[in-house]
Amino acid sequence: MRCFVLPFALVLAALGHGELGLPAPSSESDNVPPPGFVALFNGKDLTGWEGLVGNPVSRAKMSAEELARAQELANRKMHEHWRVEDGILIFDGKGDNLCTVKVYGDFELLVDWKILRHGDSGIYLRGCPQVQIWDAEDHSEGSGGLFNNQRHPNKPSKRADNPVGQWNRMRILMIGERVNVWLNGELVVDNVVMENYWERDKPVYSTGPIELQSHGSMLFFKNIFIREIPRTESKQFE
Repeated sequence: MRCFVLPFALVLAALGHGELGLPAPSSESDNVPPPGFVALFNGKDLTGWEGLVGNPVSRAKMSAEELARAQELANRKMHEHWRVEDGILIFDGKGDNLCTVKVYGDFELLVDWKILRHGDSGIYLRGCPQVQIWDAEDHSEGSGGLFNNQRHPNKPSKRADNPVGQWNRMRILMIGERVNVWLNGELVVDNVVMENYWERDKPVYSTGPIELQSHGSMLFFKNIFIREIPRTESKQFE
């Protein structure tokens, strides 16, 4: 299978998205998806999310009964450390990743995030780490890079972070094994192969959950929207 290598402006045009960024919603419209997207976070509770159980490799080795028991424990832990206040998804800095119950293949993802000083987090795509989020004063390259890549680029092309304590908007497009990332309207990752962190000798998984990474710091998320891209729409780029 060949991955698309077209300039991304052409990809956007073909997918019906001619603009490089979507306007950040106002507080009055928080957690209301734009046309074509669905909300992963409803602004009220953790519906559609579950706690992290192991990783894709360890989960695949579990029996259905083992996985169910582990998921029950993970969900209990999730509710101890992830909560919703005033339409904002808040992590207290302890516990594990928050995962979507549903798995996704090709998609366009929007997410607003905010961190505190020395904050560190990331967005796992199809269960693989990660699109990096961290304090740009600690890491001068800024957020948005595919941090765990070893053979392909793992840093953003520019620093586009807003100051710590302010909201940032991330837009991620994943088709096949290739990823594009905008941060605050700036394209910082352009058509880069995302590597499989869990099994380095294999390509990234074709489907998997979206995860919000816990990394020992308090985190804030809202406006988490996704648009699934049908196979018939994305296969033209292979």
